[in-house]
Amino acid sequence: MLAWIVLVVSGVFEAVWATALGRSAGLTKLGPTTVFGVAVVISMAGLAWAMRTLPTGTAYAVWVGIGAGLTVAYELATGAQPFSVARVLLVAGIVGCVIGLKLVS
Repeated sequence: MLAWIVLVVSGVFEAVWATALGRSAGLTKLGPTTVFGVAVVISMAGLAWAMRTLPTGTAYAVWVGIGAGLTVAYELATGAQPFSVARVLLVAGIVGCVIGLKLVS
């Protein structure tokens, strides 16, 4: 169970580093670049730790799904990406697949 918690937190940090990377202007802005660097290390370390007990394919899919879903949700909420029902449904599909992977594991 602890591996799943660490994996979910790592997925959240994936969304943080992806968002910070997008705001860093090619790693030229100090603030977002620093956030990116710290978040990517935490995210990768957590993923690596969780993969000691979880299957690689499942762990990676869940990590990416959480990161991608949260990144898109954040961009939709802040207006950085245009809102559409189709986008929301597709992100909901990703979240549903992540939940499904947990249920079948």
